[in-house]
Amino acid sequence: MKITRYLLATGAALTGLIATAQNLRFEEYTLPNGLHVILHEDHSTPIVAVTVLYHVGSKNETTGRTGMAHFFEHLLFEGSDHIGRGEYSKYVENAGGALNANTTQDRTFYYELLPSNQLELGLWLESERMMHARVDLVGIETQREVVKEEKRQRYDNQPYGNLLPETLKAAYKKHPYSWNPIGSMEDLNAAKEQDFIDFYKTFYVPNNATLSIAGDFKPSEIRALIEKYFSEIPKGTREIPRPKVVEPLNSGEVRDTIWGKDQLPMVVEAYHIPAQGTKDFYAVDMLNQLLSQGGSSRLNRAVVEDQQLAIFCGAFTFNLEDPGLTLAFGLANMGVDAKEVEESMNAEFEKVKTELISEEEFQKLRNQIENDFVSRNASMAGIAESLANYHTYYGDANLINTEIHRYMEVTREDLMRVAKKYYIPANRVVLYFLNDPALNKN
Repeated sequence: MKITRYLLATGAALTGLIATAQNLRFEEYTLPNGLHVILHEDHSTPIVAVTVLYHVGSKNETTGRTGMAHFFEHLLFEGSDHIGRGEYSKYVENAGGALNANTTQDRTFYYELLPSNQLELGLWLESERMMHARVDLVGIETQREVVKEEKRQRYDNQPYGNLLPETLKAAYKKHPYSWNPIGSMEDLNAAKEQDFIDFYKTFYVPNNATLSIAGDFKPSEIRALIEKYFSEIPKGTREIPRPKVVEPLNSGEVRDTIWGKDQLPMVVEAYHIPAQGTKDFYAVDMLNQLLSQGGSSRLNRAVVEDQQLAIFCGAFTFNLEDPGLTLAFGLANMGVDAKEVEESMNAEFEKVKTELISEEEFQKLRNQIENDFVSRNASMAGIAESLANYHTYYGDANLINTEIHRYMEVTREDLMRVAKKYYIPANRVVLYFLNDPALNKN
């Protein structure tokens, strides 16, 4: 796969020059069937990323049928009416490209990274996925086993593999964010063939998708190809369900202990925060970077280096389309009580509530934010995905150029204000993941 490695390496290196300028040009339009198209032309390297984002994630599932969105991420590589079973990836690999997909709480994303002379192949493959995917019992049973194995590897047999599922379950009592995208194996086993067919016909329709393409192509030529492969796909006629439930405010701090086989104590704190794109979200996201990004971050410096209470300590923004979470966690050193780690973490949260950060630290934080913003668009696939995300979540693809200004408008006073507003005990879930000696005997 030398060509694939070349594509990935040169794509990241060369497109970084464009991203740095933060003036990414693109054009967009919508087909009569509702498919939104975004095109970013870039001839700096002979590759093209063909991507499709479907606005369906685990939050669109219903109780008793969890895991469907993630399951389809696997199922839709099974083939189509015109692609043999298991041959989907062969087309891309034989063309010297790479492909993959991923599922979140809010969307499912597919991409092919190809030599630019194979652009039409990518369009054909994605049109087959959208119109002629093979959703039958053979593929369903095959992928049931694949997903079960993935769950065993990523969750059941991984250290602290239950961290995210348990945290989401504790943090959300009403909203479907309460389950992880992997879902329940019991739900997937209970699902019938018609359930999968209904899911496909509801969500995998052009009016619920964004086709985003970045790379070496001529827009005048690609428009004709898009028309050829996508214009005849019928618009979906079913109502696309969107959860309207609003997670109620905590009535008080939630605390629990999760017993397992992991040897070292882990402390997890989950604070409810605003949805991505809101004004307070940007201040919260910057605050989390202040607390956690890099070896000199506040949580790492205090809890890990100075006090030596933890092997790792950090906080990150779990940004979601609906209100999400700040997840803070500390992995205790051997012999250290989880309560000590929690108290040390909380001391750092208290500091940002009561002490305005220095101008020097604030400028360093702003520089980190700018660097991260550029890095997200340092590959063709990254650019295409960002454009699709911005259109889907915000209705404004040009945020790929301008969202950084929202971060730069955040002040030091804003950081203190959101810390006081959101990082309070009544707004959090605290979980201790502790070792149960009895489980280690099994």
